[in-house]
Amino acid sequence: MTDYTSDILVIAAHPDDAELGCGGTIIDFISKGYSVSIVDCSEGELGSRGTIEQRYAEAQNADIVLGIKQRFNLQYPDGSLQYHQQLGKDIASYIRLIKPKILLFPPAFERHPDHEAVHNMCRTAYFLSGLKQVELYHNDKALEPYRPSRIFSYIQAYHQEPDFIIDISNSFHKKMEAIHCYSSQVYVENKHNTDEPETYISTPAFMQSQIARAQYFGSMIGTEYGEGFLTIDAFGLSSMSILL
Repeated sequence: MTDYTSDILVIAAHPDDAELGCGGTIIDFISKGYSVSIVDCSEGELGSRGTIEQRYAEAQNADIVLGIKQRFNLQYPDGSLQYHQQLGKDIASYIRLIKPKILLFPPAFERHPDHEAVHNMCRTAYFLSGLKQVELYHNDKALEPYRPSRIFSYIQAYHQEPDFIIDISNSFHKKMEAIHCYSSQVYVENKHNTDEPETYISTPAFMQSQIARAQYFGSMIGTEYGEGFLTIDAFGLSSMSILL
């Protein structure tokens, strides 16, 4: 019997979103012995650059760099995720299947409508996954109710002041290596295809902005690089002594 369980589950709208939004944190988790899984909701087929086949190959290469346990793609239509209410139930099924302690997903306010849609679907999925009366299945096998202990949003295109920041100084360069696996989408020196249209993320300026953001978040906590996250519910500690 396959063991699908992971400590952390990252939900993303498109391949490369997880790496861009929280790749450093994924690598940090894995370096500490935790397991991470990713679920992409679409294949990114509406992207102006590259092909679906390239996107899958790039995601597989990024998986190796990250060191994640497994990655799934739900193959919902790119660009219209907000119109597919079944997506919420499918995400809930993967929550029950993988049983993560922490669930990470896109923010509520975003440049790409798919990112906002996945945020809303994840909020729905988080609620449904814990309800006994909601029947969910994987490969025709009923899944037991389960709800993660913590849910957070990573930050994507729009700047948002984070509720907390993770130090990714030790994992930042590996994060960039994972992002560079998506050479059909982002600018990678000596691999840039000038025959395809330039996009928001295909320019050198975009890659510089990713470095600058990580440095900015790092500067807020006195480290070289950081990744910011947003809380959904109040984030409490059992004791302030944990911070000592």
